[in-house]
Amino acid sequence: MNLLEVQAISKTYGSGETAVHALKKASFSVPKGEFVAVVGESGSGKSTLLNMLGALDTPTSGKVLIDGKDIFAMKERELTVFRRRNIGFIFQAFNLIPELNVEQNIMFPVLLDYQKPDPKYLEELLAVLGLKERRRHLPSQLSGGQQQRVAIGRALFTRPSLILADEPTGNLDSQNSSEVIALLKETSKKYEQTIIMITHNRSIAQTADRVLNVSDGIITDLGRCHE
Repeated sequence: MNLLEVQAISKTYGSGETAVHALKKASFSVPKGEFVAVVGESGSGKSTLLNMLGALDTPTSGKVLIDGKDIFAMKERELTVFRRRNIGFIFQAFNLIPELNVEQNIMFPVLLDYQKPDPKYLEELLAVLGLKERRRHLPSQLSGGQQQRVAIGRALFTRPSLILADEPTGNLDSQNSSEVIALLKETSKKYEQTIIMITHNRSIAQTADRVLNVSDGIITDLGRCHE
């Protein structure tokens, strides 16, 4: 079953002669549990695509279905709750809250939703992420690689069906990058989560199950990496 269905989405900024067509009738589907890398030059439309999938921006036309639900047909309040519970975001800049320690940062989306955090799942995640010894540390006391692990933990903690990762290794050295990608792959399999990851790094893209290329707003499926 496809977790994600993208149906002819287009995004145009501006109008007339100055119009920028950031996405042009992009269509693709992603089965549950697949790890997809999105590659393309700077300004090709990769980030626009991710913003549409995460409902952070609205397409000019077309539909995005997550788990069979048309996200842009939802009212704003409903969409906010849906996004919080079903989509996890991992950003290049980590975006951790400096005043909160590791476990507080991981639990934050659940607390924001007025839900009760699952202490057993928190322990499991801290172990998987290799952060048990760092649970009381603030972001400023962590390395870049450790901060990105916290960001992954935060994205996973709501048990979302879809994780959107925007250049998650962009601020990391090659060893930390490899570790973070291995961790994403491991957690995607372990928790059956679908991951869409933007990366400019072709060798990192090759570790995904499938690669999509965005060029001048047009999406091409480059196929599966390992048959």
